[in-house]
Amino acid sequence: MNIKTTLIAAGIATLMASSALATTIGVSMAVFDDNFLTVLRNGIQQDAKKMGVKVQVEDAKNDVAKQLNQIKNFIASGVDAIIVNPVDTSATQAMTNAAAQAKVPLVYVNRQPINVDTLPATQAFVASNEKDSGTLETMEICKLLKAEGKTSANVYVMEGQLSNQAAVQRTKDIHDVIGSDKCGVKINIIDQQTANWSRDQAQNLMTNWLSTNKPFDAVIANNDEMAIGAIQAMKAAHVDMKKVLVGGIDATQDGLAAMQAGDLSVTVFQNAAGQGAGSLEAAIKLSKGEKVAQKVYVPFELVTPANMAKYMKKN
Repeated sequence: MNIKTTLIAAGIATLMASSALATTIGVSMAVFDDNFLTVLRNGIQQDAKKMGVKVQVEDAKNDVAKQLNQIKNFIASGVDAIIVNPVDTSATQAMTNAAAQAKVPLVYVNRQPINVDTLPATQAFVASNEKDSGTLETMEICKLLKAEGKTSANVYVMEGQLSNQAAVQRTKDIHDVIGSDKCGVKINIIDQQTANWSRDQAQNLMTNWLSTNKPFDAVIANNDEMAIGAIQAMKAAHVDMKKVLVGGIDATQDGLAAMQAGDLSVTVFQNAAGQGAGSLEAAIKLSKGEKVAQKVYVPFELVTPANMAKYMKKN
């Protein structure tokens, strides 16, 4: 991670030294009301300010049509490049086509577009490789269950938005780990449902699961927000948190606070600021006609109570 951070910092320093920074970047975020995406958005804005780059940031409010209109409006207003955090990763082709036709560089950030392998040379994708996220999370849950002496366990799985590539991949990671010899514990998934990345929806879902009175050993969530919602529901039902493992992804400040309180067992650090910086760097380079790698991955990192202190101030 240090190497990646150094590379990003070096890239930004190079861009700052350039005399041609009269650049305007249009940024369309899937939704503002999301802790992780807020950190990512703030990272873009802060780096842009340091570099003298103007950014026009819009909230798509989880509306696919609204986001496509934002892209078209950016193009019409004459921006030099566009950064998109897509609402629906299966609906990105229209945005790619619109930008390509107008010859405006476009960079997808955080959420992998369905057409990632066929992006034009003037487009790129900056994120973390989701094949690692759910894998790291689930392997740690397996390790903790094994340390408790369990040979089998019942778990609940909370999924993010089903239209989102990250949710699909993270859930696949869970199944890949528990379906292989890597886990070392026989895991039975009692139920698996989406809570759409939402803390409130996860709290309601967990409350419904608790009403069935089925015994369970762990909750594996696709992100920290849902993990926190599950924790809140369990606490409200007076579940002994020392007897339940809870996993999340993103290592948000709220997630780390839950870990510090002894409620969240594991999370996975996703460098929101690094992704933001990387997407801005790629957008500026593309706007200047420079080539960039079409897939830029910022590594995920496992976070546990043993090493959480160093992540407390990262996001």
